[in-house]
Amino acid sequence: MQFQRVHLESFGYTLPDEVVTSTELENRLAPLYSRLRLPEGRLELMTGIRERRFFPPATAPSAMSIASGENAIRASGIDRQQIGALVHGSVCRDFLEPATACTVHHGLQLPASCMIYDVSNACLGLLTGLLQVANMIELGQIRAGLVVGTECGRELVENTIARLNEDQSLSRKDIKFLVASLTIGSGSVAMLLCDEALTQTGNRVTAASVLARTEHHQLCRSDGLDTFMRTDSEQLMNEGVATGVETFAHFLNETGWQRESIDKTICHQVGVAHRRLLFESFALDESIDFGTLEWLGNTGAAALPLTMALALEAEHICPEDRLAMLGIGSGINCQMIGVHWQESRVLGNATLETAKPASPSPTVPASPNRR
Repeated sequence: MQFQRVHLESFGYTLPDEVVTSTELENRLAPLYSRLRLPEGRLELMTGIRERRFFPPATAPSAMSIASGENAIRASGIDRQQIGALVHGSVCRDFLEPATACTVHHGLQLPASCMIYDVSNACLGLLTGLLQVANMIELGQIRAGLVVGTECGRELVENTIARLNEDQSLSRKDIKFLVASLTIGSGSVAMLLCDEALTQTGNRVTAASVLARTEHHQLCRSDGLDTFMRTDSEQLMNEGVATGVETFAHFLNETGWQRESIDKTICHQVGVAHRRLLFESFALDESIDFGTLEWLGNTGAAALPLTMALALEAEHICPEDRLAMLGIGSGINCQMIGVHWQESRVLGNATLETAKPASPSPTVPASPNRR
């Protein structure tokens, strides 16, 4: 996919206040750890996740999406009456019918002519929404569009803990398929895109590549985010990275970039082993990436764009950077998007300094490719 008219104008985000550490989750799993004689600290050791955040119980995804959407609109400076499409792309929704996008549309007071709908594509839902809105802008059908989503992971984590403690038939082998559920966190993010006449930033979306390897669709399955998720984490990681390598080759061809010309990357946040293998397989320097996994966990479809918003706020992404958004999700689906960055416009409910834990990851250096 090639784009000439599309600009990624602004981000808005909402982070939960409640922080839950992996140590706290392990304390709650004391009956399981005792029965199976599991060593303490294994959850953080296996995943690299120190903590994650949760919205209050019974939080409606739409409420947080409205807040994030409002932030993105304000950050952009674009009149909301120009917004011709609203896509709600998270796994979590208020209900099956009508679309959660309807509640968000009403809350944001967007025009009646705005096309609104939900998109479901596991952890790539918001990226899928971004590509759909980008195509509408490129075709001249709309001037601007908003992509938003909110993941509320509390119920999935709490239900998983209850099952792990109560089901006495579970063995060490069985629990491997449930560990991924304990990595889930909560977060909300919105992205506003517009055409070349409306943009004030010049952040041009240049190209995108997509690839599906659906023979692996059973490696991660869930009947609902508030029930249980069964994941073959090791095989999903290996097949996901292999699919990513193939997609990345197409991405370089579509963008006309070389590996060495990519200044910054933002990836879906899964686990430290996944990130390490991904960059080794792509032959990229991991220092050009920005991560939130250690303190936000896996926030589903919100993970990549939320991480990008925080990277912009931290000034990790600089003017003239060639930025690669690298999405790999269950299914297996890959979506990779290139952006030529110029100016950051982000509005959230917390600064990076107040949001991150007391002992954050080391500061990521600027890309050696430009500076």
